Amino acid sequence: MAAITFATRRRRQAGVTLIELLLVIAIVGILAAVAYPSYQEFVRRSARAQAAGILLENAQILERNYTQANRYDLDTASNAPPIITTSPRPNDGPARYTIAAAYGTAPAQTFTLTATPTGTMAGDACGALTLTQAGVKGAGGTVADCWRQ
Repeated sequence: MAAITFATRRRRQAGVTLIELLLVIAIVGILAAVAYPSYQEFVRRSARAQAAGILLENAQILERNYTQANRYDLDTASNAPPIITTSPRPNDGPARYTIAAAYGTAPAQTFTLTATPTGTMAGDACGALTLTQAGVKGAGGTVADCWRQ
């Protein structure tokens, strides 16, 4: 019987072996296991930054109201200022934060805006984000990390 050379064996092999296929699947699984948590953290940070931006926008709305009515809680027609109540904005997707304003005693010279996580953000480590009329930021976690944009 003639000796089979490497080239002859190579010609007979067609396709991929089961072991090679399993190796590729294992590598893809490991990469996915590493990448998915990073992706989830990116989504959480993005939602947090969006909520922080809406808190800052609401603070501007209240400051504008204060320059006209000399108080934060009511405008010149005795109506509450129209703040944004969810993040993302209504009709921009499911709410990840609900936003509320708390005012000092009337006539309100102070306010605290609070973005409370809800839905997919309910278990977020940063918890509720807060912002006062003095620009003081607060969070359930480290303020610098939670307010990073």
